[in-house]
Amino acid sequence: MHDISSRPNDGDVRAHLVANLDDVSRDWELVLRESHHRMKNTLTLLGASVRRDFTRAGGRDMSVAVDRLERRIVAFGRLYQLLSDNDDLAEISVEAFFENLCSALSAAVLEPACVRCEAAIESGTLPAWQCHRLALMLTELVTNAAKHAFPNKNGAVIRIEMANHEGCWFCTVADNGVGATRPLQGAGSRILEGLARSLGARLFGDAGQGGTRISITMPIEPA
Repeated sequence: MHDISSRPNDGDVRAHLVANLDDVSRDWELVLRESHHRMKNTLTLLGASVRRDFTRAGGRDMSVAVDRLERRIVAFGRLYQLLSDNDDLAEISVEAFFENLCSALSAAVLEPACVRCEAAIESGTLPAWQCHRLALMLTELVTNAAKHAFPNKNGAVIRIEMANHEGCWFCTVADNGVGATRPLQGAGSRILEGLARSLGARLFGDAGQGGTRISITMPIEPA
């Protein structure tokens, strides 16, 4: 039996800390690798919409298609900039950051897929690194819904909500699509799980005839 007042020696403490740092490093390397893969998928969505526009365009309509393509490329650049990794500890405005994110997602991903975006973001502040990792999670969820939730595009809507309550941020991505049988799976699931671990957050999924709803609960002080 161990003495309740005994303390681990310095070697044990160092070994424990190194093991934890290794785990975090592996999680974050996985997140970055899979996130870059998802960026490629987002470009695939953009490319498909461009091909559709230029196939339909002709004569004077071609200039309209070119203008639309230019706007989408600019929006994708803005989205990529928002998602760039930044571990700066300075706090930033949650409302401003995620409203910009929703605007960029709408222009780069959702509008080309004929999906409307709704957003309700509460005011508050978070360290920049937490905002960027939450943004990666929301982007993954939104992109996945845009690709799979709407075989019939009529009235397609994705709603993003962020609320600050009792020491936690509650973030939700909900769609009115067909409803996934397994909302979290494959490479997307690995991205989300790795990001959630790095934030000390929890994920909850719910799907049915009214669509799919994924919620993230993140403590303001990460675990």
